Amino acid sequence: MVLFALGLMFSIAFHEAGHFWWARKFGMRVPQFMVGFGPTVFSRRRGETEYGVKAIPLGGYIRIVGMIPPAEEGESKRATRMRSFIAEVRGQALNDVRPTDGDRVFYKKPWWQRVIVMFAGPFHNLVLAVVFFTVVLVGFGIPEISTRIAQVPDCVLPAGAETARAESPCSIPITPEGERCEAGAPGCALPSRSPATEAGLRPGDTILALNGEPVSQETDVGWTEVQEAIRVSAGEPVVFTVDRDGERLDLTVTPTENQVYADDEGERTETVGFVGIQPALPDVRQSPAEVPGHLGTIVVRSVDRLIEIPERVPQLFRAAFLGEERDPLGPIGVVGVSRISGEVFAFEEFSAGKKISYFIQLLAGMNMVLFLFNLLPIYPLDGGHIAGALYEKVRSVFARLRGRPDPGPFDIARLMPVAYAVAGLFLTLSLLLLVADVVNPVRLGG
Repeated sequence: MVLFALGLMFSIAFHEAGHFWWARKFGMRVPQFMVGFGPTVFSRRRGETEYGVKAIPLGGYIRIVGMIPPAEEGESKRATRMRSFIAEVRGQALNDVRPTDGDRVFYKKPWWQRVIVMFAGPFHNLVLAVVFFTVVLVGFGIPEISTRIAQVPDCVLPAGAETARAESPCSIPITPEGERCEAGAPGCALPSRSPATEAGLRPGDTILALNGEPVSQETDVGWTEVQEAIRVSAGEPVVFTVDRDGERLDLTVTPTENQVYADDEGERTETVGFVGIQPALPDVRQSPAEVPGHLGTIVVRSVDRLIEIPERVPQLFRAAFLGEERDPLGPIGVVGVSRISGEVFAFEEFSAGKKISYFIQLLAGMNMVLFLFNLLPIYPLDGGHIAGALYEKVRSVFARLRGRPDPGPFDIARLMPVAYAVAGLFLTLSLLLLVADVVNPVRLGG
């Protein structure tokens, strides 16, 4: 957990360094560079910038003077609670501006420089994610499905069986739908032995052919061929040719009908042929040429998970306060990820290389989420500032086309009520994740 906390702080510092470097390059004054929130633990001033670390390592910031421009000419002076609030926020921001700052303030810089400064932070997270994922893909490899058998369950359990997680599920009577029942009741019986067990298949066997037809030994491809052949062969004998410790054996297996999950979410089931074998998942190193394709898949999957967060919040609430089982595909907070990283290093079945690979993947995934999340066009996120600068440019172009004067900087202070509302939502979600990660955490292996 300490290592993950250090990795998190480094990722945050690297994010802020992106903003900082480009702000300084464009001549903006940056009086503060802080990692963390809350009370300052350590700080040191160099030049015009104070660098420091704060007590809560859940974020960071750099303070650029002039992030909020002065009020626009002609703005209504009629006093309202909202206008008073905006004026107070604007005044606090402009208090940082010195008479000697001149054009060094943020709002006076060209729109494209402001876009670069705000994009640079998330971009640094993307760089870290790409580097970490590349190290894992090329240096350690990722699990791919082989034709070697890893496990041969003793019995057949339908998808969603209540006894699936029991210590001895094969000794507990169930109905054909997988519900617990009393022995002797109509339709109640012990689970049948798996066809693989009856045929003599063993862990470590490598499937070479089915009914005399060779099976590809290419990872993923070969196992797909085995699955497809088994699914359509319920009740029909299938000859498995396997390699067992260098010896070639032919074993006849008759798949039985069974209910299996038909989707990755485990929401639909279908009846297909079933043998009862699980493949080994060796780590296979990828070539550098394959990295872009994998990264594209990771980005798409990360975007999908980000979009799904709102619809998964109700289940997260039930898991946190009503004792419902935690959704392993749902959102997870920093505490939860830290807990998983600790479990990885404590898991004795993992080799040292596997533990390091898993840890790097956690850091890579976190940086990918930081990249995507910060680019949401919502103020006060970086994406909100970028959207404001782009809107300002579009507004300027339309004004010029219509022969009107440039409206000037977009007054982002008007979005401060939205910023506080968004911050409140993020804080609420963070607290909900914290409670869920403590009382009902996602654990390694489910």
